[in-house]
Amino acid sequence: MSLSNDNNFNQLQLRVQFYSMPQNEWKKLRPHFPGYTSGLVKSEPGKFVMNPLYGFHAEKLYRMQPRRDDVWLLGFPKCGTTWTSELIWLLMNNCDTARASATHLIFRTPCIELPFLTSETELSPQMMNMLNAIEKMQSPRVLKSHLPFYLLHPDLLDTSKVVYIARNPKDAIVSFYHHTKLVKRHNFQGTLEEFAEYFMEDEILCSPFFPHVLDAWSKRHHPHLHFMFFEDLKKDLRGEIEKVADFLGKSPSDEQLAKITNHLRFDNLKHNDSVNNELGKRTGFMNKDGNFMRKGKTGDWKNHFGPDLNSKIDKWIERNLRGSDLTFITKLEQQD
Repeated sequence: MSLSNDNNFNQLQLRVQFYSMPQNEWKKLRPHFPGYTSGLVKSEPGKFVMNPLYGFHAEKLYRMQPRRDDVWLLGFPKCGTTWTSELIWLLMNNCDTARASATHLIFRTPCIELPFLTSETELSPQMMNMLNAIEKMQSPRVLKSHLPFYLLHPDLLDTSKVVYIARNPKDAIVSFYHHTKLVKRHNFQGTLEEFAEYFMEDEILCSPFFPHVLDAWSKRHHPHLHFMFFEDLKKDLRGEIEKVADFLGKSPSDEQLAKITNHLRFDNLKHNDSVNNELGKRTGFMNKDGNFMRKGKTGDWKNHFGPDLNSKIDKWIERNLRGSDLTFITKLEQQD
C-alpha cells in the first residue's frame, strides 16, 4: 500500500513545523558545510535539524503506517545503526549470512528518510520510488531511522517492535566528524574542535543529541522497546545478540549464534561489501579517503580530544544528563 492510500493519511497531522535555520547560525555553518547547498531547517517544537527537503515532506514519514510484524531500529547517526541493523536482519531471516552477503544492507534494512537526505529541493521520481518501495516490502520488514520518536507514526511503539541503539556522545562526535568529511553531501571542511562545538550547540544534522536519546530512554520499559548500547556490543557481542533475539522472539541454535557472532564482528563487517558502504566511493557518494565503517572502538575519542575540549564536553554531558539516570560508558578495558 502506498503512502497516499493509507486510510489515515488525511487524518493524521504532524504538529511540528520546520523553519529555515536562523541566519546567525547558518552564516557560521555555511563555510564549513559547502555540501548543504539548500541550507538546513529546524523544527518547532524540538529544534530537530534536517535538510529542507525532509522538512517539506516530514508528514509523509510521520504517516508511514507501521506493521505489527515490523522491526524498527532507531538511533542517532554514527551510534551503531548499521551494525545493529545487520544483527536484526540476520535474526529475522534465519541467520542466513550467505543471503545477507549477497544483497546490500541498504535494500534489506532501508533507512526511511534516506530519499530526503539531499540538497535537492524536489523529491525526484527515483527517490519517490525508493520511498514507495519501503511500503511495498514483503513482511516482516526491518526498517531504520535517525528520526526521533515524535517525528514517527504515533502508533509505532504500540504496533511494532523497536530497537534503540545508543552510544556515548564522545565517540559519537568523533565518528560523526569523520563521517561528515567522508560523505560528499556533508563535505565538512572544518576541524574536529569546530565540529564538536556545532554538535554541542545542536546545529548539526539530526541534532539535538540528548533529547533524541533521553526520549527513547524514557520509553525503555515499554514492552515493544529494546534499548541497547554500542558499548555493550563491544563488550559482549554474543550476549547482546542473544538479548535482541529474545526480544524478537527468536531462538537461534548455538551453531547459528556462533556463525552470526563471527559475521557481526566489527572487523569482519568492515570488509563485507554488502555492509561497509564502500560502494559509495564508486558511485561518487563518498570521497576516496576514509571509510564508512572506520574503527568501531569505544574510547577512540581519547586520540582526538585535547584537555580543554574534553573538559568542555564533560561539562556539556553533565549538564544534559542532570536529573536523569542515564549513564554512558566512555572507555572499556577489553572490547571485541
